[in-house]
Amino acid sequence: MNLFRLLGDLSHLASVLILLHKIQTTRSCRGISFKTQALYAAVFVTRYLDLFYRFVSFYNSHMLTLYVMKYRYRPTHDPSIDTFKIEYLVGPCAILALIFNYHFTFYEVLWSFSIFLESVAILPQLFMLQRTGEAETITTHYLAALGAYRALYIPNWIYRYLTKGTVDPIAVTAGLVQTGLYIDFFYVYVTILQGQKFELPA
Repeated sequence: MNLFRLLGDLSHLASVLILLHKIQTTRSCRGISFKTQALYAAVFVTRYLDLFYRFVSFYNSHMLTLYVMKYRYRPTHDPSIDTFKIEYLVGPCAILALIFNYHFTFYEVLWSFSIFLESVAILPQLFMLQRTGEAETITTHYLAALGAYRALYIPNWIYRYLTKGTVDPIAVTAGLVQTGLYIDFFYVYVTILQGQKFELPA
């Protein structure tokens, strides 16, 4: 594992911890898309099937987030603004996985599906922000850490290509799409760090 991969994975871990901290300290899921969390849970279940029987795993933190949002702080979640139709994401990703995979086997198709789905899983959250036009600062920190996680994988892929001559076209393509979805958000996030109020471009 090289430095870029390590920093990317640490950013992913940080995003989950920030999210759980936000929910716990504010005792609210306000501003968090349940649909995005459900998609991320689907991503890691299909990528790591051992999550069904291996309970000590970082990726199970996504299951914890779903539980907290669905049951413990359910009254603070507003479905009326979390309205992105995720079937428009799941369906195309399933089709792409059937077409683009390295071996047409059950596990390989599921792996490809998880890669494609992860690239667009953030869309319900971004759509929700676009609808409300605002977000708590800690929520933006969560999104920034999540975006940094994937962005740091780009130099990781470049490093692997230069040192080992290996490239994963499925993961690279999906990763570039995922990073591209964050461009507008990162622009706005920089303005937050400069002390301005969060406001997405119209």
